[in-house]
Formats: sequence, C-alpha cells, structure tokens
Amino acid sequence: MHMVRILIHARFVLAAFAFAAAPAAAQDVGASGKDVYDVACERCHASGANGAPKTGDRAAWAKRAQQGIGSLTRAALEGVRRMPAHGDDADLGELELQRAIVYMVNRSGGNWLEPRAPGLPADELSGAQVVHGQCYQCHQWGYNDAPRIGDYGNWQRYLRLGMNAAVRKVAKGHGDMPARGGRPSLSDAEIRSAIIYMASRPPRR
Repeated sequence: MHMVRILIHARFVLAAFAFAAAPAAAQDVGASGKDVYDVACERCHASGANGAPKTGDRAAWAKRAQQGIGSLTRAALEGVRRMPAHGDDADLGELELQRAIVYMVNRSGGNWLEPRAPGLPADELSGAQVVHGQCYQCHQWGYNDAPRIGDYGNWQRYLRLGMNAAVRKVAKGHGDMPARGGRPSLSDAEIRSAIIYMASRPPRR
C-alpha cells in the first residue's frame, strides 16, 4: 500500500472515532477532498510546481472549472502534462480525485459541491444548492450554448416535451454537458429541482 493511502486511511480512522456517536446518515465513506489534497496534491499545487495550477490562483482555476468536474477528473485519472496518472498514486480512486479537485476549485474561488459516495443516504439537495454547486459555471453565462439561468424562453427548447424528458436529457448528457451535469450522484429529483430553479429565476439585469 502506498504511503499516500496509508496516511489517508489513518486520517479516516481518526475521523471515524471522532464521529462515532453521529447518526449514520450524516457520515460518509472515504477521504475528504482536503485529506487527499494534503497528502497527494499539495506538494505541487500549493506552490504551482511542475506547471500545476496553484491552489488559490482564481484565474488559473477559473479556466479549468469551465471544463467541468468530469473533464478534470479524466485528466487526473489519465495524467496531464507533468502530472502522472492518479496523481502518481494508483490507489487513489475516482471519487477521491474528484473530491480533491473540488477542494482546490473551492479554495480558488469556486463553489462546488463535494461528491457523495454512491448509495449513501443523504438529504436531498435543493435546486439552488445543485445549481450553485454544479450548474452555475456553464448556465450563468451560457457557456457552449447552455440555456442561461433566468432565460425562460431559451429553456422552453428543453421543456417543450415535458419535465420528465428534460430530466432524462440531463441524466444522459447532452452536447458538451456530461451525464448528470458531471456529478453522477445527483438524483433525478435533484436534477428536476435544478431545472425548475434555472428556468424560473428572474432574468439578470
């Protein structure tokens, strides 16, 4: 087992003891984004070494955030430029890498939601929470022809066949938008709430 995995596992065990009395639904499985960052990503991203986007550099991360979590995760899994695949630790899984990416984006001016482990019970997110954590980056500005938040007329292109059809389109992925908006843990109900929120907002002045 790699040293990174050992350190992350140790942190998780300590956290489990600390929250032993908490309700099961409030717990999650695996390392947090900060844990993964501290032991696997910080050595390059804290300083910008080897061409890595520096954590806290809003301009550098804003460009990457436009790519979405799916694209950034694929780059981390496969390796990009001088960063090896899986951040040079093959034991790091997709969920852990996603959480580290979200942590860095949020430390650099973003407002993304940290992915949940699949299958865990959790309170349903509101439409506003989903939009501001996952959809805002493209839909606020109409990136790649995404219908803009508050542009009801544009949203009618997607709603004319009914809400269920619109939810299925998001769940499957459409154009440059990955399945479920790049966050696989989003439920159909959460997607529906996000669509309603974006289509019903007052237009930007």
